[in-house]
Amino acid sequence: MGSEDTTAPGSAGDAEIPGRATAPGHPGFATVLRYFLRLGTFGFGGPIAVVGYMQRDLVEKRGWMAKQEFLNGVALGQTMPGPLAAQVAMWVGYLKRGALGAAATALAFIAPSFLIVTGVAAVYAHYAGLSAVQALFYGIAPAVMAIITIAAYKLVHLTDGKDWRAWAISAVVFAVTALSGREPIYLIVGAGLLMITLDARPHLRLPRRRIPDPGKDKAVRGIAAWPLASTTLGTLASGGTLASLGLFFLKTGALVFGSGLAIVPLLRDGVVVQHHWLTQAQFLDAVAMGLLTPGPVVITAAFIGYLVGGTTGALVATVAIFIPIYLGVVVPGRWFVRHRDNPQLKAFVTGATAAAGGALCGAVVVLTRQAVIDIPTAAIALTTLALLWRFKIPEPYVVSAAGILGLLLH
Repeated sequence: MGSEDTTAPGSAGDAEIPGRATAPGHPGFATVLRYFLRLGTFGFGGPIAVVGYMQRDLVEKRGWMAKQEFLNGVALGQTMPGPLAAQVAMWVGYLKRGALGAAATALAFIAPSFLIVTGVAAVYAHYAGLSAVQALFYGIAPAVMAIITIAAYKLVHLTDGKDWRAWAISAVVFAVTALSGREPIYLIVGAGLLMITLDARPHLRLPRRRIPDPGKDKAVRGIAAWPLASTTLGTLASGGTLASLGLFFLKTGALVFGSGLAIVPLLRDGVVVQHHWLTQAQFLDAVAMGLLTPGPVVITAAFIGYLVGGTTGALVATVAIFIPIYLGVVVPGRWFVRHRDNPQLKAFVTGATAAAGGALCGAVVVLTRQAVIDIPTAAIALTTLALLWRFKIPEPYVVSAAGILGLLLH
């Protein structure tokens, strides 16, 4: 979820109608898709920068959508799991052409980085044993750890604020992750439920007799079908590597609370610890590719998927990780705009985001043990950390420079 310091004030009466543009400008949908294709190709700088480009271009310069419409999309992205920039892109498509429009803008925005990352993964898989490639990532790995450290600090500082309970949640999840070396997914969900209990406990009402409602009864039957669905998913998971890959990234996409880099501990736990698809070093290289390329950091899924199952694996992993993110935009859609101040929703997001920040900090400890292996790598990590702390240098520049330094030193 986007947890950055972008706010989205607005009233509940601004619900949009998918398929109808309400902004002063009325471009053809093909024009909108071309815009997101270019943005996905050249949109470096991270989620805040990319969302800033969208606001500048779509609201201020071109008038393709009203300011409040755009801010509603930012607010939705801050609440639902997933990378903020991709969510806002989907939101724009949703307003223009409904669910299909959201899928089309997502495809246009994600496709360039997917093609770049998959191409790099193919080269990496072929030449990974070469000393030059090893030297390149010898420098990149510690730089990536510095980037993740800064992201972890900013995420925890921003989301926890002055709430000591959020800080306590972050501290507990940090300790569990750092000591166990595994991402406690149950703690993320549990933290959200805990905050609901503390801040927004629902009022219980005694049940009253009612006339059967076919719609509600259908929903109850759907809930009752979950055990069957779980059995089916278990069967699919045992059906092969690609099925396991898809199910893993489907689950991961539904739990990416925090910034884009909050996905790192979730990915590491599943990819390295549980399934043993990648080594620690390969995983750090995958994260580096997500930082080097334009588009959302979660495109790291394509790199991992390629190493596990080739081009098909890259496609399966990418589609799977974006499905829950897509559903988090199109399903709540207009409902969210009307109920964005719901106390239970806000409390859950507070707890889950605090837990995600703690998990990211714990992952920093675990991954640093692999990336920082001697004095030169420690120097690269500390220098990168100091530069990023002092100056706002785009991550691709930092990672590229670290790779060159790795070639020179190793």
